[in-house]
Amino acid sequence: MVERYDVIVVGGGPAGMTAASRIKRLKPSMRVAVFERSEYVSYAPCGLPYYLGGFAKSIDQLVHYTVDVFRKRGIDVFTRAEVVEVAQGYARVRLGGEEKAFEWSKLILATGARPRLPPIKGLDLEGVFTLRTLEDGERAKRDVQSARRVAVIGGGYIGLEVVENLKRIGKGVVVFEILPHVMPTLDPDVAALVEGELTRNDVELHLGEGVREIAGAARVEKLVTDKGEYEADAVFVATGVAPETLLAKQLGVKIGYTGAVQVNKRMETSVENVYAAGDVAEAINLVTGKPDWFPLAPIANKMGYVAGANAAGLSAEFPGAVGTAVTKVFNLEVARTGLTEERARKEGFEPVSVKVETATRPGYYPGGSRITVKLIADRKSGRPLGGQVVGGEGVLARVNTLATLLAKGGTVEDLFFADLAYAPPFAPVWDPLVVAARVMMRELGGVE
Repeated sequence: MVERYDVIVVGGGPAGMTAASRIKRLKPSMRVAVFERSEYVSYAPCGLPYYLGGFAKSIDQLVHYTVDVFRKRGIDVFTRAEVVEVAQGYARVRLGGEEKAFEWSKLILATGARPRLPPIKGLDLEGVFTLRTLEDGERAKRDVQSARRVAVIGGGYIGLEVVENLKRIGKGVVVFEILPHVMPTLDPDVAALVEGELTRNDVELHLGEGVREIAGAARVEKLVTDKGEYEADAVFVATGVAPETLLAKQLGVKIGYTGAVQVNKRMETSVENVYAAGDVAEAINLVTGKPDWFPLAPIANKMGYVAGANAAGLSAEFPGAVGTAVTKVFNLEVARTGLTEERARKEGFEPVSVKVETATRPGYYPGGSRITVKLIADRKSGRPLGGQVVGGEGVLARVNTLATLLAKGGTVEDLFFADLAYAPPFAPVWDPLVVAARVMMRELGGVE
């Protein structure tokens, strides 16, 4: 007998579990099932680099809520369950070595993203890792203990977080980034600040150098690039992610030009009664007004919240996002929101930028550090387009302020006159954001 559910959720990550929980809260009578390929649900993959570095002593600490918590809410959660086929009203699932059929009235695709692997030889060697699931983290942590020199391919957020945590446990680290600078979501002049911090912490950095092969008999022994050969005992591949759209394509769901599932603000796909949320789905970029792809956990959770509400029969919309992200690279906090100069130019804007470096506290108050704020605006309209903040402290508050300004369509003048808090232990009387806004107003020709 085929079991039937009102809603089936494919994927037990942040978007999927938020959607399922929202449905049961709003409509407790609805039968909801979640199918997750791994052993865990509601976990934090962003914590995996810090698990490597020893901040989390157990992998279970990266789990927000256990399976039992969701089952107590009335959600049927199936782990180690791979959905191998979906069609209208039907799903075929591999459970414990056998396949079983399920019927659904509504379907939420929360399949997330998969590692985007470069086309190089040797990815299947022992000692080569990606970090996407908690099982990935467990395997990597066990293996890397005996490694002396570790290579990281990719200089983005995850790659550099892995770098810092490998150094924390005493490993020699070499980084390969095929682009001319680390952190492609930053402009080159801001990324240079991060590169300086990496070098100061004895990270061997190879920019503009592409890896061609990971070589070894059975296990990693060296990397071959377009410029040389380098010894390594283990390799982390952190070259980005791509939306996991296999099941969406089976259903005939429309895929957007970003490569992710096209949805409206209700998280509805082009197929009736099918929703998509999280890293598998597009969202509107509130700066450009166009569909974009934001594989970020806070956005995934909110998309899941909206998808769950609509699947339960309510009406909710996800307005969009501006792509705000923050990380730490040794002693630097690094954050960005909105568009870079390069992206702004590609989107048809005429970007103008200003960059200011100032102090995080008054000179007489101890403990302050330097902070750099780069602000980007459109010369024609004077509208802010994005910002990047790098410093020793206080970065999160500033980038969040910028993100809110961008999301609400604020102006540079709004930023200058923003009523930001001030006290010597936290900030100077002229906040770095206000200073940047003042310089930008002058650059745009508004005031002297």
